[in-house]
Amino acid sequence: MVETKQTEERVILVAVRQSDDDNTDRSLDELEELASTAGAVTVTRIIQNREAIHPGTYVGKGKIEEIRDAIYMYDATGIICDDELSPAQMANLEEALEVKIMDRTLVILDIFAARANTGEGKIQVELAQLKYRATRLVGLRSSLSRLGGGIGTRGPGETKLEMDRRLIHQRIAQLKRELADVVTHRELTRNQRKRAGVPVIAIVGYTNAGKSTLLNTLTGADVLEEDKLFATLDPTTRSLTLESGQEVLLTDTVGFISKLPHQLVDAFKSTLEEAVYADMLIHVVDASNPDMDAQMYIVYDTLDKLGASDKT
Repeated sequence: MVETKQTEERVILVAVRQSDDDNTDRSLDELEELASTAGAVTVTRIIQNREAIHPGTYVGKGKIEEIRDAIYMYDATGIICDDELSPAQMANLEEALEVKIMDRTLVILDIFAARANTGEGKIQVELAQLKYRATRLVGLRSSLSRLGGGIGTRGPGETKLEMDRRLIHQRIAQLKRELADVVTHRELTRNQRKRAGVPVIAIVGYTNAGKSTLLNTLTGADVLEEDKLFATLDPTTRSLTLESGQEVLLTDTVGFISKLPHQLVDAFKSTLEEAVYADMLIHVVDASNPDMDAQMYIVYDTLDKLGASDKT
């Protein structure tokens, strides 16, 4: 019997440092962890110092040559840029480098697609992916076909990538209708909790900070605990009786991350609103993480955008 093995994705991480204040190395550390979670191996990283991201190719002409040499040297199969690429940037890099072109957003969406288990989660992820891909069909078709799988092909995958824009927008409209039904059900559940007078406490924090561990410890929820980014995606709510005898509901929410794609914020708005409608928030922080302060800032900034910053 002949065993077949999927081609290992060997990627080069690429970033643009626009000022001395940018913690680009830390951002690439996180991107490398994201790539590993998605199943890719990082072979090297390349940073360009420039005042602004190149509007056509993300990095400058000279840096593209350096990336091309690194692709050959490390036998890389693709690159991952640390910022979201425009359709033009993706297409131009694909033409110049002739390897699979990915960005931070595509990797995060791919991880979410692999981790979504509930019907709501799957709807939200597919909606976010199709919104992202609708404007990038031309560039993505050739890029993702190079390995015939891997990052970017989970969820809707290559079959839906071959649909024309009209069909994709029809699918997006259908998913929005399905999500609206879910949102209506969620609102009914919130109203029932409010009438019952049971306080709701939402657990928030940076991804992989220990939110699921806290929920499991307090309630025995048996939610997956894993030392990976976005190990759990779908929110879990469990009842907890305090020492005073009062009953509360604890809800584990989606973890936050630097440069969280706006497609995910839009798609997961109904889930993230659990923090908005909660009576109290518990902010879980990994005190052993050297980037603790930066991660706390990202959580507070995201909560502020959601209108829930006054509850922690």
